[in-house]
Amino acid sequence: MSDVSDYEREREATIARNRELLASLGLVDAAQTIKPAKTTAKPVQPRVKKPREPAMPTRQSTRIKRLVGPIDPHESPAAKRKREREEEQKRREEEEELLAAAEREREAKRPRHHDLDLQTLTDDLTPEELGELRNAFATVLKTPRPKQPSSDDAYVFDEEEKDVHEVRELKKRLGKLKVVSRAKVTQDRIYSVAYHPEISKDLVFFGDKHGQLGIWDARAPIEEVEDEDGDVAPPEDGEGGKYWRLQMHWPASSKSSISSIRLDPIDSFSLFTSAYDCTIRNLSLTSGIATEVYASDDILLTSVDLPPYGNEMWISDAMGGVTHMDLRAHRSHAKRYELSSQKIGNVSVNPTRPYFLVTASNSRELKVWDTRMLETLSARSMRSAPNSPTRSPMKRDDSVVTLPNEVDSESIDKLLATKKGQSTMRARWLHGKSVSSAYWDPRGRSIVSTSYDDTVRLWDIRPTWLDKDAVFPSSRPFSQIKHNCQTGKWLTILKATWTTNPDVYPHFTIGDMDHSLDIFSCKGDLITKLYDKTKITAVQAVTASHPSVVERAVSGNASGRCVLWAPEDLL
Repeated sequence: MSDVSDYEREREATIARNRELLASLGLVDAAQTIKPAKTTAKPVQPRVKKPREPAMPTRQSTRIKRLVGPIDPHESPAAKRKREREEEQKRREEEEELLAAAEREREAKRPRHHDLDLQTLTDDLTPEELGELRNAFATVLKTPRPKQPSSDDAYVFDEEEKDVHEVRELKKRLGKLKVVSRAKVTQDRIYSVAYHPEISKDLVFFGDKHGQLGIWDARAPIEEVEDEDGDVAPPEDGEGGKYWRLQMHWPASSKSSISSIRLDPIDSFSLFTSAYDCTIRNLSLTSGIATEVYASDDILLTSVDLPPYGNEMWISDAMGGVTHMDLRAHRSHAKRYELSSQKIGNVSVNPTRPYFLVTASNSRELKVWDTRMLETLSARSMRSAPNSPTRSPMKRDDSVVTLPNEVDSESIDKLLATKKGQSTMRARWLHGKSVSSAYWDPRGRSIVSTSYDDTVRLWDIRPTWLDKDAVFPSSRPFSQIKHNCQTGKWLTILKATWTTNPDVYPHFTIGDMDHSLDIFSCKGDLITKLYDKTKITAVQAVTASHPSVVERAVSGNASGRCVLWAPEDLL
């Protein structure tokens, strides 16, 4: 039996066949040309054992190290108990300090409800600057300037030629207005404005986004400021007039934006400001004290208005309500009416018939109300009622928050459904989009509205319509002016504002997206477009005109910079 197994013989036969195949292909020496690849593998390294580090002492916080220092490992039990008592006492003191600091921080964010003097309102002013502000107030306090409403038939002509003549005269007087003064009156975006009626001084009040009230004496003498070379800068290169900044509402954030400013119609010796901090304040120019007159329960206040005799106040809010308050009575007697399901942007009181209101709402409706029937409705006291679902569930302080008597929308709807109450809502005029503003003119017969549908509308309300207990027969505006009102997020809403001067043909001012200030007559005629491309590069969103002088107007933009428009001979 052979020593070679069958497997070995088969293996040798296979090798022989493969060699013959390689020889036939000429690949016998191919294996010699192929070099073996070099290996990169490293030999396994022996594991190195690291020496064990000595145990560290137990970690202590920096606070404890600062308070007690290193602990003696050999301290006695009595010393240990004393040390622990001292540590506990210091820990409690530090916690109390932290809680007090947190409470101070929360208090700084809450509205201020106590009386505030000028020193508190202007904590950044020097005594000299504060004295200048008091002097400015003293000038306008010399003569009372009550608000003078016009008669409802003033400047109402049977002949159209007389209207054309009045418009032509206005164009001559207002067309020559130029930029005569500029200044950054407030730190943030201008939201509201009021022009004092004093003739000898252009004193203007601007409210901004962060609750700051800017007071601008626009034609005050300019202080000469020298540069590094000792040269005096020309007046047109610097800021005009003098201004002072008062923090009327708190906190100094967008939660305190001043939504409207109204001068006291009795004598113009004080002014009222409403703000998003849910409060209304009255600043006395005589004493310099800012007193809170109203504070709502977490409802944003959008506007206030007062009749000419000044004893009442109407307040609109973001929850669709309008509140009536008698300033001679305690504010707890205020009465709130739910007139809309959506935000009411502003309320305007008819100056000749103060029981008529006009409201502008996000519901796309402009409504005219006869409040004489509303006053007959019984109200529900909010002090004894549970919290409304529209209000904040947070704990409230009834000693400072005004909880008015509430007349809900259901009661108002029932009144409107009765025959006697049909004349309570005299008009209900629809717009294409939200109505951003609506105001009566000084005669109490014309209404101008602005809307996000880019249209300014004018209505003429005849006195006979107001005297009858019936719904107005017409709902169509007699004039519609196309005007870009798409201000967006970063600009204040454009509002058409009437001049309150009763001795001139009625007209109103409104900002334009092309950076101009537009003036229109009560008939819808464009009187003039005021602009200066060399000095104005932003939208003049907030506008007003002087209540006593025709050739005066002011405007403000989103950076807090304000402009006085007047004849050039004032320079």
